[in-house]
Amino acid sequence: MARMKEDYRSLTGPQKAAMLMLSLGEEHSSKLFAMMDDEEIKELSQIMANLGTVSANLIERLFVEFADQLSSTGSLVGSMESTERLLMKSLSKDRVATIMEEIRGPAGRTMWDKLGNVNEAVLANYLKNEYPQTVAVVLAKIKPDHGARVLSLLPENFAMEVIMRMLRMEAVQKEVLDGVEKTLRTEFMSNLARTQRRDAHEMMADIFNNLDRNAENRFMSALEERNRESAEKIKALMFTFEDLVRIDASGIQTLLRQVEKDKLAMALKGGSDAVKDLFFKNMSERAGKMLKEDMEALGPVRLRDVDQAQSLIVAMAKELAASGQIVISEGREEDELVY
Repeated sequence: MARMKEDYRSLTGPQKAAMLMLSLGEEHSSKLFAMMDDEEIKELSQIMANLGTVSANLIERLFVEFADQLSSTGSLVGSMESTERLLMKSLSKDRVATIMEEIRGPAGRTMWDKLGNVNEAVLANYLKNEYPQTVAVVLAKIKPDHGARVLSLLPENFAMEVIMRMLRMEAVQKEVLDGVEKTLRTEFMSNLARTQRRDAHEMMADIFNNLDRNAENRFMSALEERNRESAEKIKALMFTFEDLVRIDASGIQTLLRQVEKDKLAMALKGGSDAVKDLFFKNMSERAGKMLKEDMEALGPVRLRDVDQAQSLIVAMAKELAASGQIVISEGREEDELVY
């Protein structure tokens, strides 16, 4: 198979994108492909198929450039409003209206799907200042379990007003529904997009967390040479398997109920004594003994398999923390627990 030229400066943007997609692996690249249109997929696939052999040196330079640019330029946030303003500069008003309608989809569908992913506390905080009838329409449109959580967070008297209007509500007229949707899109979702802007270093910390150990060390070392300040920020934001010691006893027990025992055995094979002790202390003597036997039975294991198991458990811990089921302290004095 042909070998790609070693001159990194001669690479085109699409070639770099193709190299990045191949480097990410099937799981992550498939998620990116799902966000592209057919033409983009065809173009990128063609380039990927003709890349030939790419040296480790080129791949390393690609990732360092990617990390460096993200760290220095900040994040971008796209929204319906910013997209529409951009299109208006080059297309006619009627054509822009048609395109935006296709993007948004039929009235209600896209908007309510997005609303269903908004944290209930954030949504309740916004809705408590709206008319009870408006809130009734919103709660009638989102999923019942999500609506129940939002309702429980509203002031009690206000929540009762909403309930009474929901009980008396008949079929909502399209004009009313369109009006509520427009208000939510322009006043709530656009503000939410602005407030949820992610720091570029946080983004890169998440990416580094998902690299295997060798790749992480290579890229971090290279980044330290190029931009030590950004490298230090990313290190501080990364959450690794060793950081599980920042979870309290009840949190570790919650995590243990979710983790498959064979994955835990594999992960602990490469864990520090502190992390091992943390898990064993929060298990029964019998369960701890069985886990140690499982770890011994594994014998020598590949570092790659240990990294995968540890990454899986770290991702699970972060999901549990995001849903409020466990607490990960920042390691600062004010985060210490008092008993």
